[in-house]
Amino acid sequence: MAEKDRPGDDVPGDDEVLADAAAGGDVPDDGADAATGSGGTALAERSADSDSPKATKRRSGGPLGRVGGFFREVVSELRKVIWPTRKELLTYTSVVIVFVTVVTAIVAGLDYAFGKGILWALG
Repeated sequence: MAEKDRPGDDVPGDDEVLADAAAGGDVPDDGADAATGSGGTALAERSADSDSPKATKRRSGGPLGRVGGFFREVVSELRKVIWPTRKELLTYTSVVIVFVTVVTAIVAGLDYAFGKGILWALG
């Protein structure tokens, strides 16, 4: 499992909140009437000075700003990746090469056997 609150996380401490939500923790009703069974939908309050996500996108500077934002987000996500060590990388690479070699040998052997069988049956 990944480390909690790694450097570069957007919000420190959010792992506990996300873990509670994933585990099906109790969610407050926010004014739901239990007697009638009608519940309300929780909405974020908007203030006049808060920016919506759409407004933020519009100020990105056109297509070049969006491309730049995309690459900034890519770099941000790549910083969160836990990269394998050199030893792990060599181990994983050798496992893949051995597995592909074994499967290729099995398929080649079956191809040869079926080819000989067809030539014997129809030959």
